[in-house]
Amino acid sequence: MPTATAALLIDDDARLAALVKEYLGRHEIDVTVAADGERGLSLLRRGHVDVVLLDVMLPGADGFEVCRRLRATPEIAALPVIMLTARGDDVDKIVGLELGADDYLAKPFNPRELLARIHAVLRRGRATARRNRLSVGRLEIDLDAREVSVAGRRPLLTAYEFELLAVLARAAGRVLSREQLLDALKGSAYEPFDRSIDVHISKLRGKLEANPKEPRYIKTVRGAGYVLARDAD
Repeated sequence: MPTATAALLIDDDARLAALVKEYLGRHEIDVTVAADGERGLSLLRRGHVDVVLLDVMLPGADGFEVCRRLRATPEIAALPVIMLTARGDDVDKIVGLELGADDYLAKPFNPRELLARIHAVLRRGRATARRNRLSVGRLEIDLDAREVSVAGRRPLLTAYEFELLAVLARAAGRVLSREQLLDALKGSAYEPFDRSIDVHISKLRGKLEANPKEPRYIKTVRGAGYVLARDAD
C-alpha cells in the first residue's frame, strides 16, 4: 500500500484548514495544520513533510518571512512550497516566487486545483532528484558533489569542463552544435568563444578516454557538432 503524502498547511483560517484537510485526506494526502508561522517552522524541523501549503496573511511572521526562513534552513530548504493567499496581486506573486515559493494559488480556490498543483510540484521535485545523478554507460556524473567517475576512475575536471560534460550527458545520444553548447553554457564563470569548445572537448577526452584519438564517449559528428554516445562502455 503506498505511503500517504505528508503536507503541512500553515494557515490561521480554521474553517479553510478543516476543508483542505478533509478533501486532501480523501486523496492520500495527510495534512497537518499550524495556525502560525513559528509553529509551522517548528513542525517542519521536527517531522517528515513532503509539501508545504503556506498562507501569506499569518499572525506574527507573515508567509513571506516564513518562506524566507524556510529557504535559509538547510535541512528543510528543498521542500516544495505552494503559497495560498487572498492577496492575488501580481506584485505579491512575484515576491513569493522570488523568495523561493514553487507555486502560488489565490483564495478562494477549487480544492481540485490545489490537489493538481500539489501533484505537479511533487513531480517536479522527483524529476529534479533524478537529474542530480546522470549515468551514461560507465560514465557517472554526480551533479550535487560535482564529481565524475568513468570506468572506476575519478578524473579531476575544471569547473568549465564539468559543466560542458553535464550538458552533453543531459542530451546523451543527441548531436549538439557548437552554438547549442555555447548557449547552454552561458552564465558559466568562463565565457567561451566558438572554437574554444573544440579545445575543451579535446581536454575532456584526454581525461575521460583510454585512447583520446579513438573516443568512445564524446564523438565528433563532422559538420554538425559533438555527441555523448549512449552506448559507451
